[in-house]
Amino acid sequence: MKQLVLQYLKLFLLLGLSGVTTEHVPKYDVLASLGTLPLDGHFSFHDLPAAARDFGNLSSFPPVAVLHPGSVADIARTVRHVFLMGEHSTLTVAARGHGHSLYGQSQAAGGIVIRMESLQSVKMQVHPGASPYVDASGGELWINVLKKTLKYGLAPKSWTDYLHLTVGGTLSNAGVSGQTFRHGPQISNVNELEIVTGRGDIITCSPEQNSDLFHAALGGLGQFGIITRARIALEPAPQMVRWIRVLYLDFVSFTEDQEMLISAEKTFDYIEGFVSINRTGILNNWRSSFNPQDPERASQFETDRKVLFCLEMTKNFNPEEADIMEQVSQ
Repeated sequence: MKQLVLQYLKLFLLLGLSGVTTEHVPKYDVLASLGTLPLDGHFSFHDLPAAARDFGNLSSFPPVAVLHPGSVADIARTVRHVFLMGEHSTLTVAARGHGHSLYGQSQAAGGIVIRMESLQSVKMQVHPGASPYVDASGGELWINVLKKTLKYGLAPKSWTDYLHLTVGGTLSNAGVSGQTFRHGPQISNVNELEIVTGRGDIITCSPEQNSDLFHAALGGLGQFGIITRARIALEPAPQMVRWIRVLYLDFVSFTEDQEMLISAEKTFDYIEGFVSINRTGILNNWRSSFNPQDPERASQFETDRKVLFCLEMTKNFNPEEADIMEQVSQ
């Protein structure tokens, strides 16, 4: 009886392990076929650990190949190639921007990861005028978009708190920032998209053209296609900005003030609230903007509380208004 149980256990392990090793790993001829695709960029089949990591560090799903696209056509050819393999193929595709997903969304277990930052080589074009905008690659970082548009005295209307993220990555989520109460999230400030669909088609869409795809892709978490280009609305960039932070110990007071500020007719241009874990003290935290040479002011915020709340606000102004900015900010 014991020997029979052991035989069944061995058979179970054999079947189980064979399923694990073959379920997501394409056959050799599938990988070979990827190498035959005519590309402006290239595939990488080795040194893949980086594509199996993301910001969350909670998941690790190694792909079998990473596409470094040299053009949008490379992405379209690859996606179409996978699509034509049919529904029984286990090969999957995931677009990876700067890898700031939390649960492995930018990874592809046994599949293909498309390194979108390779598309930064696609030329960014700023169009000034009455309704200014910039055409940027889906793999471009927002920090680079800002540097480019500032040369024209312009800037996107809505941001994320961290600018080293890709255009396509944040537009696939929403892009919420301290300007959202005024301009809406980033997805509310896009005039046009270029998308590679799940069939490998390259489609231009806007509120007037292919509008269903346009609205589905914005905030669609990449489930309706890969954003390869975005036309982003711009506005005049402020010449100067006053930056203010206010610390709170009480959550109710913190939220009440935030709601009051975003509802007021005359208010700041940027309002964002966040929670700070006071591990080493707020004065030693890199987020702090207090001057350590001003002990009288700093002593007001000494506390043993583990959690602090902070409102971060900015007010835009011109150089000739510098003398009155202190009064306006108060």
